[in-house]
Amino acid sequence: MRRILKGLAVLVVVLAAVGLWKREEITRLMAVNALFAAERIVENFSHMDRLFLTRPLSRGEGPVSELPPGARLALPPGAGDWIARRSITALVVLERGQLRHESYHLGTGPGDLRISWSVAKSVLASLFGTVLAEGKVDLDAAVETYAPMLKGSAYEGATVRDVLTMSSGVAFNEDYLDFWSDINKMGRVLALGGSMDGFAAGLEVREAEPGSRMHYVSIDTHVVGMVIRGATGRDIPELLEERILGPLGLEAAPYYLTDGEGISFVLGGLNMTTRDYARVGAMVAAEGAWNGRQIVPGPWVEAMTSRQAADGSGYGFQWWLPADARPGEVYAQGIYGQYIWIDRVRDIVIAVNAADRGFEEPGVDAENLAMLRAIADAL
Repeated sequence: MRRILKGLAVLVVVLAAVGLWKREEITRLMAVNALFAAERIVENFSHMDRLFLTRPLSRGEGPVSELPPGARLALPPGAGDWIARRSITALVVLERGQLRHESYHLGTGPGDLRISWSVAKSVLASLFGTVLAEGKVDLDAAVETYAPMLKGSAYEGATVRDVLTMSSGVAFNEDYLDFWSDINKMGRVLALGGSMDGFAAGLEVREAEPGSRMHYVSIDTHVVGMVIRGATGRDIPELLEERILGPLGLEAAPYYLTDGEGISFVLGGLNMTTRDYARVGAMVAAEGAWNGRQIVPGPWVEAMTSRQAADGSGYGFQWWLPADARPGEVYAQGIYGQYIWIDRVRDIVIAVNAADRGFEEPGVDAENLAMLRAIADAL
């Protein structure tokens, strides 16, 4: 009995020591498990820096770009119910650069740095266009040309174009409600301070030939980031600050979530104010220009917001098009109800943040797109 008690005492000491050693990782893992809990989700989405490793981004030294107020927009019928039903936390509407509507809900405010989730993919695509314009990357080159560690993985042979259009062919389960899905395994790698590069290089199974069909695989966007880093020899945050964020004249310094190696979570970890998401949209609506400066090359804006996937699906280069898209309509979308809706013909931008735990229910996406279009039509 004494030996058993002594053994148990040693085990308790060892577990306590491991707990102290891995305290931060365990805390982050617990945060991931409770990230979307009904009583926490709104607060969590405004304070992701309390839960994960992060890297601050500079907004630059220039002045804040103005969003002059326009006539107050009367939201269309049903908008109030939609805001409540879909747990909208922020809604900002711009028309020709003028602020036509701005409202915050569920205790949030204009200064909140809200998580973008996959809206970050569309921001990264804008940055990619500046690298492409320099001739530092070839859309039809294999990704391992720029990210050699992908040799031998399921990504070997996939082109840069393939990953930009979510057509890598890599087998990946994106079910957010399945604890054992690939997307949730990836989330735990992030929370525990693992390597996102290593996670991507560790994927070994293909379910289709690269370029043959569009299948939404979030880690494809991380590979786009690996390509940018390999092609330029520079960090994504530095490039983004220099080429996108500074010229936009943001009102608040954003931040990225990062993995344990300090690599930015470019596929979904960008945090900004809703007004600043609207500024990103306004730049895209203006063919890549903002405040008299061409930030992203116009031809790339046209390309990334046009249908690009080889199977004809409604996907550009990390941007979405509605199935029944009118001329100029394109949008960025993130889980739990994040959107940047753009009507380039009418120069309308609608930025939405939300904490919608029912975002995967049948019909929700169609409902959201219909309301965003109705808001645009009300202008």
